[in-house]
Amino acid sequence: MILLVAAEKGGVGKSTIASNLAVCLAHGSVDVVLLDTDGQATATRFVERRDEAGITPRVPCVQRTGEVASTLRDLARHYQVVVVDAGGRDSREMRSAMAVASLVLVPTKASQADLETLPKVNELVGLARGLNPELKAVAVLSIAPSNPVIREVEDARKLLAEFDQLELANTIIRDRKVYRDALLAGKGVIELDNSQARAEIQLLAQEFFDLS
Repeated sequence: MILLVAAEKGGVGKSTIASNLAVCLAHGSVDVVLLDTDGQATATRFVERRDEAGITPRVPCVQRTGEVASTLRDLARHYQVVVVDAGGRDSREMRSAMAVASLVLVPTKASQADLETLPKVNELVGLARGLNPELKAVAVLSIAPSNPVIREVEDARKLLAEFDQLELANTIIRDRKVYRDALLAGKGVIELDNSQARAEIQLLAQEFFDLS
């Protein structure tokens, strides 16, 4: 399976979700690899820190830019799941990955500025389905307010219902410092002692993978 984590805007938790899902899958005895197509190389540095600290299970990481479809097909022959961390913009990497991916997760904040980028993503998914009709596309509310009084999440749900190419994930990833701490430590939040963040990542993984 090829899982693409992509967005039209940076700063929405894309690398956080990609790296945490990869670690979660690895703990579930899934043979997983990260493909980092983002020039910022956040996922690559995450894996380097993990390797330097000797953290197990190991999560291999490959860096590629440009046309990545052939690389993805090759990796998919050797691994059960390929998790792709794409740059926060419309790019050759994102489009070529969409052409071969099974699932694209689109992290978005619940703010109006971030949600306004979704029409472009909705359009790109529609175009990709011309080549890849089985592509499943799901928006994930990310870095969402942890205060339930704030109505941004409910407003975002209503707006997302307008997009014909995107479903909405049941799981919400909240704004928690532990995600930033984990990324810098080369760890997944499931390896730390924050039960709320751990549950969020486990639930997100369970939505799309059979980890029983």
